Amino acid sequence: MYLLRHIPFLKAVFLHSVTAFGGPQGHLGMMMKTFVNRRRDVTEEELMDFNAFCQLLPGASSTQTLTLIGYKRGGIPLAVLTLIIWILPACIIMGVFSFFVEYLNQKDGRPNIFRFVEPMTVGFLAYAAWKAFRVSVHNTITHWIMAISAFATFFLFKTPWIFPIVIVLGGVVTNLSSKRIPQSENLPRKIKWANIWLFGAIFIIAGTASELARKNNWPNRRPINLFENNYRFGSLVFGGGQVLIPFMYEQFVARPESQRLIARNPNIIRIDKPDFYTGAAFVRAIPGPVFSVSSYMGGIAMKDEGRSMQALGCIISSVAIFLPSALLVLFFFPIWSNLKKYANVYRALEGINAVVVGIMIASCFYMMKDFTPSLQLSLFEEIGVCALTFLLLLFSRLPSPVIVAICLLLGWII
Repeated sequence: MYLLRHIPFLKAVFLHSVTAFGGPQGHLGMMMKTFVNRRRDVTEEELMDFNAFCQLLPGASSTQTLTLIGYKRGGIPLAVLTLIIWILPACIIMGVFSFFVEYLNQKDGRPNIFRFVEPMTVGFLAYAAWKAFRVSVHNTITHWIMAISAFATFFLFKTPWIFPIVIVLGGVVTNLSSKRIPQSENLPRKIKWANIWLFGAIFIIAGTASELARKNNWPNRRPINLFENNYRFGSLVFGGGQVLIPFMYEQFVARPESQRLIARNPNIIRIDKPDFYTGAAFVRAIPGPVFSVSSYMGGIAMKDEGRSMQALGCIISSVAIFLPSALLVLFFFPIWSNLKKYANVYRALEGINAVVVGIMIASCFYMMKDFTPSLQLSLFEEIGVCALTFLLLLFSRLPSPVIVAICLLLGWII
């Protein structure tokens, strides 16, 4: 009876999952249309409050917002079902794509249809950095935080903990002054943090198991490492899928190029640059959460170990990347009204958002550093495709999937 009562809502969630293009911004507009205007599951004020709350958390913001709509309507059971139905189509598509990307890339010796994907992906990231800059960097301290974060990230891109370090420092720096966002006179009640223990325990256990597996060279340890990598991404990524891409690039492409790290960990998970860019571009052409790119990356990371292990990689990565988002949003939302009274939360978010912009800028330049003349594209052509993608996103109304389709079509024809 419980499920029967919510079948119309779950059907609406499924239809949303297979039609929601455009990333978090586009997803929010479609949620407004479907769950506010048409179905009346939440009010406009509730939806915007949910979205504001999710911006404070790491993880997939549009996924968390939709999960909260399910939570408001039917509690934790419906929230979990909502989450599964929302992420499943995109994760299946991206996981299946990881099995066929090499086949599509080289079938019958045809030209590489993905030849324009690498510079196009950098153009998408540059556009996201520009939009985030307009929103998040608006005073002297955030300009300095952005610049220092960009500089540090660019030159230490292969250092494993540079991203979390600059994120934490950014939140600390903007809490050094209370002038911009003073604490309200109505001090909040003490928050009970016990509910977050499970999230922290999984984080510590996954990290410890991954390190032990590396040091002791456990057989079949790659799934353990893959779970830890993706759980860490889901726990630390502020700013959605646009920021997830640089995190993954650092972990799976840049770090494995370090001879020092290879000497310490010869079995490090590595994804070839063309495969990485192909997945990062393709995820923008499908509906659903951008975080579903983890399913593709997990499959590519495990493709050398057989089809069954590749499928396992897709599943592990999908679960690990979305699990922190679910734990954080469902644990923290019951105390949201209390949490909103803490001014230091907003001061920290101000610095974190500036750091995120810095990371995105550094990632753009780091990826452009890899632009080199090849048999397929000249350096001028790569920069041109990157710039054209940025300008189309900035000045035209072409949806992201259309831009991706144009690049793939040109790669097929030319």
